[in-house]
Amino acid sequence: MRPGMGRGRFEKKAQKATNIRQTLKRLLTYMKKAKYTMLFVTGLVIFSSILNVLGPYFIGRAVDEYLYPKNLNGFSNLLILLACVYISGALLNWITSYLVVGVSQRTVKDIRKDLFSKLQVLPVKFFDSHNDGDLVSRLTNDVDNISNTLNQSLTQLISSLVTLVAVFVMMVFLDIRLTLVSILSIPFVIILTQTIASFTRRYFKDKMVDLGNLNAFTEENISGQKVVLAYGQEEDVIKEFMIKNDKYRKSAIKAETLTSIMGPIMNFTNNIIYALIALVGGYMVVNKMTSVGVVVIFINYSRQFSRPINQIATLYNTIQSAIAGAERVFEILDKPEELYEGDQASIEGHVHIESLDFSYEEDKPILKDINMKASKGEMIAIVGPTGAGKTTIINLLTRFYDVDRGQIKIDDKLISDIGLNELRRQLGIVLQDTYLFKGTVMDNIRYGNPDASDEDIYRASKLSNAHKFIHRLPEGYSTVLSGEGFGISQGQRQLIAIARAILADPKILILDEATSSVDTRTEKHIQEGLLNLMKGRTSFVIAHRLSTIKSADQIYVMDDGKIIEKGNHKDLMSLNGHYHDMYTTQFMVS
Repeated sequence: MRPGMGRGRFEKKAQKATNIRQTLKRLLTYMKKAKYTMLFVTGLVIFSSILNVLGPYFIGRAVDEYLYPKNLNGFSNLLILLACVYISGALLNWITSYLVVGVSQRTVKDIRKDLFSKLQVLPVKFFDSHNDGDLVSRLTNDVDNISNTLNQSLTQLISSLVTLVAVFVMMVFLDIRLTLVSILSIPFVIILTQTIASFTRRYFKDKMVDLGNLNAFTEENISGQKVVLAYGQEEDVIKEFMIKNDKYRKSAIKAETLTSIMGPIMNFTNNIIYALIALVGGYMVVNKMTSVGVVVIFINYSRQFSRPINQIATLYNTIQSAIAGAERVFEILDKPEELYEGDQASIEGHVHIESLDFSYEEDKPILKDINMKASKGEMIAIVGPTGAGKTTIINLLTRFYDVDRGQIKIDDKLISDIGLNELRRQLGIVLQDTYLFKGTVMDNIRYGNPDASDEDIYRASKLSNAHKFIHRLPEGYSTVLSGEGFGISQGQRQLIAIARAILADPKILILDEATSSVDTRTEKHIQEGLLNLMKGRTSFVIAHRLSTIKSADQIYVMDDGKIIEKGNHKDLMSLNGHYHDMYTTQFMVS
């Protein structure tokens, strides 16, 4: 990671949804696997909607043919038919809901898999400019939002459209005059929906971005809780959390309020339409222009006609939330990933860095005209003050970043021509901050070579000086470590990391301040493990403790992104320059 760049402080400005049609099209491509299921579901929904439309029609017939003439002969048969219609409709609704839940969960499973897979192949610079909490929020909250919308809205949208068409056809068939009264609300609903949707799309995007920032801040402070307590920053952290929490609350209120306002307005509009149908229908019945049963059918149909309109209006706003979430997901999926193509030839370990320039940001150079050379099996040490550019060289050697100018060659081959998997498979890295995964000690060591046998792991642990302390753990190699290896000391974590690197059997070894955060006694054990690890391997060692690199074949002294001195320990001491001053400051003065 670029020095000085924490992930938790970046906040992305909310953006308005840009291409709804394209986003919906991409969502539909994820549902292609279930196209036959969705065709079957669509058929069930159409049949169910038609049954629901037939219900009011049979009720109207009951009024005109049995209740109004007071002739109940055959009335029971109509009641049985009506009951079958409603029961069948309810059963079909349950079946379609069951099928759609399966389709939606498979869809979001694929989206989540693609998103997580994408995160594994994005370059390091992407993670340097995106906070962890926001990425987790996209992987969980945004994908869940898509899932909930598919679960709740898919069949409802199809059903609403079919019901709307079927009811309209039936109303026109029965009485065109009452039909015109029933559809008076449609222009108003369309205008209202479009107006509200233009705001909700932006507000839902704001809401999700604010939630991502809140998650990022929470994750950062939980991880750094000891630092917060050590410096007495509890009150400031709580205040900042309240600010972000309040910002999320405000954006959530804006989004949800606009969505919820649709219901009351639509109910008010529908009640007016009911009253108009009753008045106009009553007038027509009195003047023998229609029958009581037809008016009863229209009152029922007006409810069925307005309900789909209300649902579509509500769904339109709900779908904005899913679209906003989908856009944030697809934004990650569209990011350029690392190119893994290249030669797969094995690496010997000769490294040549020539005329190398690099900057993280334009016009702010970090490295300037760097030249280094390492033959197979040599130990190269890089020293210098913080910010000199030492770790940046490692970032370029591992191709976490690519050079601006100049070149890095391994075995006379540009590293850009070597396949990334092949390159990194033959690089072993031990960092100052060792990361261990939640799992057993053996699992963490085996991470360096998943195919390794238990005997290989024991051998690597012995070479790294980790075997003795692992044997003393409650369950030895089967001891489960908590997140990041908490429960064992920093030095013990480093020994496990060294065992992991030995097991990987790399041709080039990178040690970035591997012993800087441990005591002198532990450092001795780690140094013994490192010496075993470095045997026969080209090694690049970044160290503040100069005692650890006295035996290096070549030492490069850096300052302000430049190499200012180079040579072995004896040569550099004889120069009486920067290295001499650093060494004497550490050892002679003390």
